[in-house]
Amino acid sequence: MDPDPGVMIPVRIGRALCLRGLPVMTILRIAAAGLSLLLAAGCSTPAPPRAEAGLPACSPPSGSVKMTPTTIDVVERAYFCILGESQADGRELLTVAFAALVRKLVQDGRDLPGAVMPALTGDRVADWAAFETRFRVIADRLPVLRDGLAALMLVAMVGAVRHARWERPPEVPPDHHDGDGYGLGLRTSAPPSPLFVTAVDGGPARAAGLRPGDVIESADGELAPVYPDAHPVRLRLLRPGTGRRWSVTLTPGVYPRDPAALRVVRSESRGGVAYVRVSGFPPDAANRALRAISRLRAGRVLTGVVLDLRGNGDGSSTEAVRLLSAFVHEKVTAHGCTADGRCQGVWTDDTVPLLGLPLVVLVDHGCAAACEHFAAAVKDLRAGTLVGARTAGAIPGPARRFDLGNGTTLSLPHRHHLGPGGEVVDGIGVPPDRHVPPTARDAAAGRDRALEAALTLLRP
Repeated sequence: MDPDPGVMIPVRIGRALCLRGLPVMTILRIAAAGLSLLLAAGCSTPAPPRAEAGLPACSPPSGSVKMTPTTIDVVERAYFCILGESQADGRELLTVAFAALVRKLVQDGRDLPGAVMPALTGDRVADWAAFETRFRVIADRLPVLRDGLAALMLVAMVGAVRHARWERPPEVPPDHHDGDGYGLGLRTSAPPSPLFVTAVDGGPARAAGLRPGDVIESADGELAPVYPDAHPVRLRLLRPGTGRRWSVTLTPGVYPRDPAALRVVRSESRGGVAYVRVSGFPPDAANRALRAISRLRAGRVLTGVVLDLRGNGDGSSTEAVRLLSAFVHEKVTAHGCTADGRCQGVWTDDTVPLLGLPLVVLVDHGCAAACEHFAAAVKDLRAGTLVGARTAGAIPGPARRFDLGNGTTLSLPHRHHLGPGGEVVDGIGVPPDRHVPPTARDAAAGRDRALEAALTLLRP
C-alpha cells in the first residue's frame, strides 16, 4: 500500500535519515522557511565514524607533532577513545558536549533554531553520526566559530570523565627564564571559607602589598591562572589585624621566584627532630629526602622525623612508596583496581633500609595524588601520625596517554586507587589523626601550629 501523501516516513539511506512522502507544496514551504539546509544535511551521507572506517581510535603519542586546530574529527577521535578505554556512557559524553556548544551560542547571542540535540539510541556509532551531522549543520552557519566550538565540546566531554585530561604542549611566555613563576604571585588556603593568602611568592601580589593572612572576600577571576591567561583579577580583601578593607586588581605575569623555594627537598634539625619538607615526588625525591635525614642524623641522636607534605600535589607514586618504605616493610601500601574489579597490591620496597624512627606527617588540602598514596598508607599501616587538615581527595591512579592527531593528547586513568584497607580515597581524602587547620590569624603572625603539634609529638 502506498503511504498517505501527508505522512512523513523516515527512510535510512546508508547512514542518513531522509524524508519520503512529503507533498510538493510542503517541501516548498520548508524551503521557503529556510530549512532546506537542514533537510539537505539530513539526506547527505557523512563520512563513517572512525571506529567503523577501521581507523585507530586510540594510539599512544608518536613524538612531537605540530599543533593544528581542534576540529570535529579530533572530537570524534577522543569520543571513541574514551569509550574504548573506560566505562563512560556515550550518550552522556555527547550530551555534555552539545550542552557546552549551546551555552556558547546563547552566551554570544548566536543561538540557532537548528541547535537541537539529536535523539540518541545508545548505539555509539549511530549516535556519533547523528551528533556530527547536527554539529556540521550548526558550524556551517557559524564558520568563524567552528574550531572554537569543537574545542569547547572536547573540553566538556573530557571533563565528564573523572581524572581524564586533555593536554596541550605547554606554552611558555616569551620573557620567561628558568625558575620563573607565572600568575598573580600568591598562594591561598583551601576553599570554601574563609579563603585567605597563605604565601606571597612575588609578582603582582607582592607589588600590590598583599600579605599572608589577608582574607579574600571576593575574586572575579582565576586565582591560579596558567599562561597564556592574562585576564586581570579584581580582589576584595580584608586584613583581620587592622580591619582594613580594600580592592585591588592584579594582572597575571611572569615573576622571579626565590631559588630556595624551588628545591624539592629542604631539611633542618628542630631540637633533635629531623624536619624534612618534600614539595613533590619527582624522580629521585625519595633518595634526596632519605639522604637529608641521614645528614641530620650524623653525629646526633634524633627522636623522630617530621615529613612536611603540605602542598605536595604532583609526582610519582613509586617515589612515595620508596620513601614510605624507610618506615615500614612487607606491607601493601595501596591497591590498583580495574573497572571490572581486578585489583593488584602495591607493596613496600623492602630494599630501602628501615630508619627505625617515629614519624609524623604534615598534610593539608594541597596533598594530592602520590602524596595521598603516602598519607593513606601511613594512616592505615600505623606507620606514623598525620597532623594538619584533610587531603585533597584527588588521586586518579595510573593513566595512559593517547594521541588525538592534532598535537594534543588525551590522558585516561586505567586503574583506580584504593587504600591499603580497600578504602576509597579519591573524592574523599585522608583525614588527619590530629586536626590542626591553617587560619588567617596564624598566617598573618607567621605561626605554624601544625608543625608545633608535630614537634610536640616527637620530643621526649
